[in-house]
Amino acid sequence: MTIDRFMPVLVVDDHGTMIKIVRSQLRQLGFADVDEANSGAEALTKLCARRYGLIFSDWHMEPISGLDLLIAIRGDAGLKKTPFIMVTGESRPENVIAAKKAGVSGYIVKPFNAQMLKVKIEAAFATRAKALGERQAMSMSQSPRSSAASDTTPASDTSQLKFPGRFTSDS
Repeated sequence: MTIDRFMPVLVVDDHGTMIKIVRSQLRQLGFADVDEANSGAEALTKLCARRYGLIFSDWHMEPISGLDLLIAIRGDAGLKKTPFIMVTGESRPENVIAAKKAGVSGYIVKPFNAQMLKVKIEAAFATRAKALGERQAMSMSQSPRSSAASDTTPASDTSQLKFPGRFTSDS
């Protein structure tokens, strides 16, 4: 699977050192456009202004945790398909389960190297491609009546957003 190394990537962590490590490893993998946010709130602001192709977020941040950020992103119709990899210092089963339920694309435990990061990125995009293919197959198998009914349904209900998102179209 070919991954666009020129897509914008957002790294979210409240520790500057960790941002530098992830940024350096992403650059080793050939990613040219790596942006950063020092908090979940700053990430939400950046996500309102720019579309990112991939998000890395630390789990432990205050006041908006990585899990809260993930839930907000998955709640926005325009952002919900963005691959999201959670970074954490511990592999507690309850955290992994919570992240999976919230729709995480990948989960990586510190410390990690560029090769491990590459594997997680490829897996996140492979899972996304598989899900998109399944949705397309399902939509093609719908009867004309049910597909016509879905065309009249609004693409999103912006009143349900958990933050003032700007990407409300489902693309």
